[in-house]
Amino acid sequence: MLQYSKYQGLGNDFLMLDAREAASSDDGFGLTAERIQLLCDRRFGIGADGLILALPPREGGELRMRIFNADGSEPEMCGNGIRCLARFLADSDGDLPGRSWQIETLAGPIVPELQADGSVRVDMGAPFLEPDAVPTTLERGEAGIPAGILEAAGERFAVGAAGMGNPHVVIPVPDVEAIDLERFGAALEVHPAFPARTNVHFVQVLDPGHLVMRVWERGAGPTLACGTGACATLVVCHRLGLADRRARLDLPGGPLLIAWDSDSDHLLMTGPAEAVFDAVLAPSVWDQAGTPAEIPAEAASAASEPLADSTVLPADPDQPPAIDCATVCAQGCIRPEACPSAEARARVAALLSSSSLDDLVNLATTSLEDRTRARAERPSSFGG
Repeated sequence: MLQYSKYQGLGNDFLMLDAREAASSDDGFGLTAERIQLLCDRRFGIGADGLILALPPREGGELRMRIFNADGSEPEMCGNGIRCLARFLADSDGDLPGRSWQIETLAGPIVPELQADGSVRVDMGAPFLEPDAVPTTLERGEAGIPAGILEAAGERFAVGAAGMGNPHVVIPVPDVEAIDLERFGAALEVHPAFPARTNVHFVQVLDPGHLVMRVWERGAGPTLACGTGACATLVVCHRLGLADRRARLDLPGGPLLIAWDSDSDHLLMTGPAEAVFDAVLAPSVWDQAGTPAEIPAEAASAASEPLADSTVLPADPDQPPAIDCATVCAQGCIRPEACPSAEARARVAALLSSSSLDDLVNLATTSLEDRTRARAERPSSFGG
């Protein structure tokens, strides 16, 4: 059985899987695009905007984060997601306010810090404003950001773009509630000006320190919040002369405080993250994903590419190489007779074969009860 937790930050919700103690830094619980789609499905699965894996580090950090959208695609970073991960780590390990983590992401190292009120402040790093780094074909304008006029779904929009390790397009409008987000968000996400697709944000400026925005997330559609998007929105609005370097950004799920430090050029994001529940996944739900569902174009393209030379296994099955299982085995183990994870799978198989279903349910239930009780009894100065 798969033990997991669900967390949310401003209504942006994630399934959390802890694989920090995995034998391999690539142990991803056998996740595939179709399994992620099923788990995130709000009718046939658990329901979430995305799924987050906490993994052993590779580059000197404390741990590594991989995040997947509800469609199975993998973005570079997620501000709400990393706040939820930090709170999940604190709840799991008994950490108190002031604790920070060096977390490796596809966007580079990110450092969240637990605050006394239970919120999480995240040093999101500096924004990417060069077009190639966003990436976008928009040219950098007088405001120092990629900007221009884009046509989408029959309308023309004046836009600005910024990267936060992932791409964002920001569109200032007089009234965000008047925007047909389903129509224009979907069209702008796949606009040719953004070769890696993009997150889309419509923003209304109430005053230089108070903005209101709506979010269309790449790979997820309309969501209640987007942390990297809030940072990118502040950057674009400040460069356009619409906002201060520090502002409150109201999203459908609630407010985030964003500050763009002039000395370090880093953006600091502060917002809530809360536990929703802990649970175990029924084997029948996991098995439903045995038939591949539609995989996003990016994932399908990657899966169809030939394996790099470094992933070719030697003839000697006693010397399995170090391979990136999460990448090259996404559609199934490429060499089951010499799999680096065979020992771990054998231990799991032995446990399953020697335990009844009732024993497994009791084991999972006891683990969850102990964890929940420890969390409730833990002395702490923050709420939630």
